[in-house]
Amino acid sequence: MNYYNEIKTTLLKNEIYKKAKDYSKNKSDLNSYYEVGRLLVQAQGGEERAKYGNKLIKEYSEKLTRELGKGYDVTTLKRMRQFYLLIQKGAPLAHQLTWSHYIELLPLNNINEIKYYINITEQLCLSRNKLRVKVKSNEYDRIGYKEELEEPKINTLIKEPILIKTKNIPDKVTEIVLHNLILENMDNFLKELGEGFSYIGHEVKIKIGDNYHSIDFLLFNYKFNCFVVIEIKVTGFKAQHIGQIKKYTNYVDENIKEPFNDKTVGIIICKDINGYVLKYCTDKRIFTTTYELEKV
Repeated sequence: MNYYNEIKTTLLKNEIYKKAKDYSKNKSDLNSYYEVGRLLVQAQGGEERAKYGNKLIKEYSEKLTRELGKGYDVTTLKRMRQFYLLIQKGAPLAHQLTWSHYIELLPLNNINEIKYYINITEQLCLSRNKLRVKVKSNEYDRIGYKEELEEPKINTLIKEPILIKTKNIPDKVTEIVLHNLILENMDNFLKELGEGFSYIGHEVKIKIGDNYHSIDFLLFNYKFNCFVVIEIKVTGFKAQHIGQIKKYTNYVDENIKEPFNDKTVGIIICKDINGYVLKYCTDKRIFTTTYELEKV
């Protein structure tokens, strides 16, 4: 087989197809680049030898550039080869993603991490730039679930830690300061928590007996059809935090939630977590995570 001619024909057909049917060019690009990657690996003698077969890629690149024009430099052909190997390892060939999306994912080594980002890009229709932000923030490493991508629970969507973005990181962080930083960039805060969170209120006043209390943040998660009580602590996690937030979630269940809503969930966001304290203060509806301030 003349591998170079096969590669040239594949790329040429793709260029023509994109001009004629622009609406489906993503699918054509990905299918063509996958095929080119496959041919390159075969031309180099298989996957193991392909790791070191860059001389052939340089030769093909020079000929393709002369005959087809720009766009087929050595780096691009190496990416096509890497793309093919990635799909062979189990990554989905998702036509909702563009070639630019996949370029962002090629440097990653963990196949489950790659699957996560492909899945979340499809679900949220992320642009390449928004996907890049998630990858750079190591979102996969901060989520509570890894392989169980198909059926996540609400606690598995919560990042660890939550990144609270601000233009200026204050010298001293009090609860009031932290609340204000969150309010300044609520959209980012909701996205950091995970999928499906929407804002209801801040410092929500409730009355229990003769005493008034304030829920730091009251949210709703439409994915799981439940209210979410958020309590912010600038100290480390303490056992009494569980008692406080359980009181608030029970109040919401009895006075705010509708019969068709699921039970309210509580999330404590604190500076750090003592695993020994947490071990003996567990509750199926109460979850904990930490926060970090990140300058933008």
